[in-house]
Amino acid sequence: MDRPNLPLNGLRAFEVAARQGSFTRAAIELRVTQAAVSQQIQRLEDLLGHRLFTRASSGLILTDIGAALYPVLTRNFDEIGEVLDRFQGGRYRETLHLGVVTTFAAGWLIPRLPSFEAAHPGISLRIFTHNNRIDIAKEGLHMAVRFGDRAAWPWLEAEPLAEAPLTPLCAPGLVPRLRVPQDLRAQRLLRSYRGDEWEAWFLAAGATCPPLEGPVLDSSVAMAELAAAGLGVALLPATMFTRQLEAGMLARPFDVDISAGRYWLAWPKGKALTPAMGQVRDWLVESGGLEQPSS
Repeated sequence: MDRPNLPLNGLRAFEVAARQGSFTRAAIELRVTQAAVSQQIQRLEDLLGHRLFTRASSGLILTDIGAALYPVLTRNFDEIGEVLDRFQGGRYRETLHLGVVTTFAAGWLIPRLPSFEAAHPGISLRIFTHNNRIDIAKEGLHMAVRFGDRAAWPWLEAEPLAEAPLTPLCAPGLVPRLRVPQDLRAQRLLRSYRGDEWEAWFLAAGATCPPLEGPVLDSSVAMAELAAAGLGVALLPATMFTRQLEAGMLARPFDVDISAGRYWLAWPKGKALTPAMGQVRDWLVESGGLEQPSS
């Protein structure tokens, strides 16, 4: 198809609907009505002579031609947007959207942003926090810092950043009552959505894990706040809570820790790194190997 005849509005509507899996969510992103999105895609289908979607209870499903078209559009729209972003405001500047698991953002990244910005004035780094459950492409991110096992994300490229072993942290006033690991059985043990962590820690400590009850939290930052308030003992990556440990807000009663994964920098497979992505990757990787905080 000749360039002057490319149906750009329809292609854009199709790309957003395919990425969002819904005409309604596509309309919200494009700031138009759902009917407008549907009409644009209908015109594109009429022009091509093929259906691009089938509807199912779970949402939109791409047909074969839709599946062939979608990654080409996504890649090229991303590249166009990235180039335009670099020249906004009358000077060259590349914007990078970085998703960061909240614990890493609060405990490591945000305090170091001034030094990054001073060293990379041509990069506008936009931080979006998440709870480790994230779809990089769907959420419009270039890269994301995640925690866990590399094998859990086979569809992503990933660079290791830092180990973050888990260890019990609590309010300092609770430490005198925690002489041996078995003393934790008398305390409220705060739980994360990774349900097997306490069992693994007690096994490493040579003690028996008690029955686990109470709410499940998906934020290490929230668990740290509850622990600091004396409302329980949290199993946390101590390297991410150095400030609270040094300030006496939290204490580490035992030296035993376990590995539940590590922090990774991830981005979609097959996506070529822009200059900004490469510089952010290099800076994060070179800054890895975090020091363990003192007890």
